[in-house]
Amino acid sequence: MAVALAGSFLLTACGTDETPEAKPPAPSSPTTTAPASASPSSTTEAPTTPTPDPTEQTKTELIGLYRSYWAEVEKAYELGSTKETKLSDYAAALALVEAEKNVTSHSTAGRTTTGSVGVNDTTVTKLDLDRKVPSATLSTCLDISKWNLINKATKEKIALPSERLTRYVIVATLEKWPQGWRVVRDEPQEQKC
Repeated sequence: MAVALAGSFLLTACGTDETPEAKPPAPSSPTTTAPASASPSSTTEAPTTPTPDPTEQTKTELIGLYRSYWAEVEKAYELGSTKETKLSDYAAALALVEAEKNVTSHSTAGRTTTGSVGVNDTTVTKLDLDRKVPSATLSTCLDISKWNLINKATKEKIALPSERLTRYVIVATLEKWPQGWRVVRDEPQEQKC
């Protein structure tokens, strides 16, 4: 049939003076063809977007929250206070208390910071969403090699021991509180990464 249609198109395009007798005869029996939508080879379905896995979404959210937590810790050390930060949006309990205490101690000692903290290779090592208070454990390689301790009075970089760890593993515990997920513990490990 395709050959007949193509031949018909070529004849019409050439502008021949066909007479009705020169046209190809009509098929002797009607042929039925299945509608295009019924043919398995021509069926086209709209692409479906896979349903996101809720557990993977939660893990992604936790890693993002932990990075935001460290961005606020970094800011607090630079400012010498947690008051102008959003640290309490990301931390609670012991993690928040310790961050506030350490920031105050540094500021009182006449120190501030410049540079940035690298939060690398963060993975969710444990996730328990079925508890009354859902919890998660994260492992991260914290890189403080570009985070400088500065004397506020002189604006000079404070020399630190060369043998200190500047890239180390840190384990964080997060819990889902009524306000959302919060870092409740952030524990440096004496382990290089």
